[in-house]
Amino acid sequence: LDVSMDTWSYFHTCLVSIWLHRFYIYAAVAFGISLWIVIQFTTTRTKRKVSEDLLQELGADKLGNGCAPPQAQEAHVAGVKIFYGSQTGTAKRFAKALAEAVTSLDLPVEVINMGDYDPEDGLAEEASSRNICVFLVATYTEGQPPESAAWFCKWLEEAASDFRVGKSFLQGLRYAVFGLGNSAYVDHYNAVGRRMDRWLWMLSASRIMTRAEGDCNVAQSKHGSIEADFEAWKAKFLTQLQALCKGEKKPCSGKCKKGKCKSSGKQSKESSDHEHGTSEHENTEAEELFETSSEEEAGGTDSVIDVEDLGNVMGHMKKAKVLLLEGVWHALHGVNHPGCHLGSFVCQFFQAKLNCLMIFALFSGYKLIGSHSGVKLCRWTKSMLRGRGGCYKHTFYGIESHRCMEATPSLACANKCVFCWRHHTNPVGTEWRWKMDQPEVILQEAIENHQNMIKQFKGVSGVKAARLEEALAVKHCALSLVGEPIMYPHINCFVRLLHQRGISTFLVTNAQFPEEIRRLEPVTQLYVSVDASTKESLRRIDRPLFKDFWQRFLDSLKALAEKQQRTVYRLTLVKAWNVDELKAYADLISLGKPDFIEVKGVTYCGESSASSLTMANVPWHGEVVSFVQELARLLPEYGIACEHEHSNCLLLAHSKFQVDGEWRTWIDYGRFQELVREHERSGGSRTFTAAEYAARTPPWALFGARERGFDPLDVRFQRKNKARDISGC
Repeated sequence: LDVSMDTWSYFHTCLVSIWLHRFYIYAAVAFGISLWIVIQFTTTRTKRKVSEDLLQELGADKLGNGCAPPQAQEAHVAGVKIFYGSQTGTAKRFAKALAEAVTSLDLPVEVINMGDYDPEDGLAEEASSRNICVFLVATYTEGQPPESAAWFCKWLEEAASDFRVGKSFLQGLRYAVFGLGNSAYVDHYNAVGRRMDRWLWMLSASRIMTRAEGDCNVAQSKHGSIEADFEAWKAKFLTQLQALCKGEKKPCSGKCKKGKCKSSGKQSKESSDHEHGTSEHENTEAEELFETSSEEEAGGTDSVIDVEDLGNVMGHMKKAKVLLLEGVWHALHGVNHPGCHLGSFVCQFFQAKLNCLMIFALFSGYKLIGSHSGVKLCRWTKSMLRGRGGCYKHTFYGIESHRCMEATPSLACANKCVFCWRHHTNPVGTEWRWKMDQPEVILQEAIENHQNMIKQFKGVSGVKAARLEEALAVKHCALSLVGEPIMYPHINCFVRLLHQRGISTFLVTNAQFPEEIRRLEPVTQLYVSVDASTKESLRRIDRPLFKDFWQRFLDSLKALAEKQQRTVYRLTLVKAWNVDELKAYADLISLGKPDFIEVKGVTYCGESSASSLTMANVPWHGEVVSFVQELARLLPEYGIACEHEHSNCLLLAHSKFQVDGEWRTWIDYGRFQELVREHERSGGSRTFTAAEYAARTPPWALFGARERGFDPLDVRFQRKNKARDISGC
């Protein structure tokens, strides 16, 4: 017992001593860890230095079995291409002066007017050409590019924010940007140069030097005039160019943080924009470059927004939250100020939130209309303008894609689908909560905005003049841009206005508003999205807001069966989510009795915190064909009519559209307009059916045709040396 007591006493003494001296122990441990970190850092740096020295001693020609290492390959310069966008001729003059200076270095040089260049075809090739691309671009009225550079800038902007274009689309392209502007116009000073620099970087192009800006305002110009600013930048550019030719310097890594560029082993201080209180022209070669990782900057590529506007966005959100909290406070405490009702504050909150979300949409290529509508130029419109083929609606129903306007009178939606191509940047809701714009105003502004976007293609390489002229007269309207168009309380009036202008209507609904479907007046073609065939899978995929979503879904399909005009089920296949429910899909089809069934593979929209989908969830076209063939075997009244391989899409049609062995899935648009006018003149008593305005489907659009749904009048464009992250339309 004495021995055990002595042992315990000894341990107790040790523990007490350790406790009393614990701070010394902590300090010793911290010192040891710090010393280990310093040793590791020093050792790594020494090894790297030795490796670099060894590379220089051996020479590039003796490494890699006679192949130059990657850095040496990057340093080699094949030539210089100078792109300019000029309104008054200054940028053009600078481009020629720079070309003369580059020629003196015995390097091939080419001066290119942005208005004569097709960036979609050319820039991708420059990524592997080992050329240096220089962009001299002026900022014109209200921060817009010169007319000659409008399409070039528009294409860059859309490519940078389009999920179909990979983030590494311009990887390998080395570039420098010199902007021309006037600091007297503080709100738009050198806006075009800044944006172009950012868009190129977002597409993984590499800067060889920091963007520079020339200032026409001699009082504020760093060197006294824009000519002097250019000469100073030109000297630095030529020095950097010579270094790259010799392999002495690497291009800017594009990993700059917090306004500091660490290229070439040194830091070049960068200033913030005018909006941050510092005159950017005081530090010409250094500005904030929005340097974060591409994932951080893009946040899902659709949510890019100018830093200049970020304060306004956050201000709107804060104001909305304050309004809501004040409204709740007054309601709970019985404060009876005029207009201080909880309902009104909630409405103001939702309106402010919608405004903020609309700002995000604005920077994704949308043209916003009023407080709840939008219009956007579809990529298939651009494709058909250039004779490169139309969308699947052209193949299935005969629309002219270059004359189609994609719009919506309601940005809001009642679902948060996992494959939403907007990454849920649009608002959601189960009822109308926003200030309502009149349908006449929405339509007029939608057409004007659409026409203005079309006009930007004038003079663009490859655009067919005849189609450009036709495109200015809108013939079709796809009410499927985003959100739930049928939520708009004046949707019937809006549809009538479209018909009065001779514009056909393709309206898409998410099957959550059955009564609105019943009240809807005739449209050219009414779609219902059938994204799943069981209650649980619909809950997982569409993530609807309504608690009674399944009953609403079924009632919407029943309402569709009551329609006499053309109706369509739109099935979006998501591999591992909804492709094994064939019998359940067949049951839903018997419930809604649609005229047509579109089956399409899901389009991968890029990474997003709002969705867990990956490219693994995108079915191959062969898998979509197999699904449709199996589904057709369960539906004796339907047959496979059409295919559009490029959109990963097929069309099942009811047998009543097969007349004398020929499919009649196309639409006689002139006949439809006649029928709908008779319907309106009769006050709705004169009804008509889908069969009355059906037209013969051309052989090239049929399933099994050699063309696989591609119009032989157009030429299919295959991108050189670049694969696009794209599936579907």
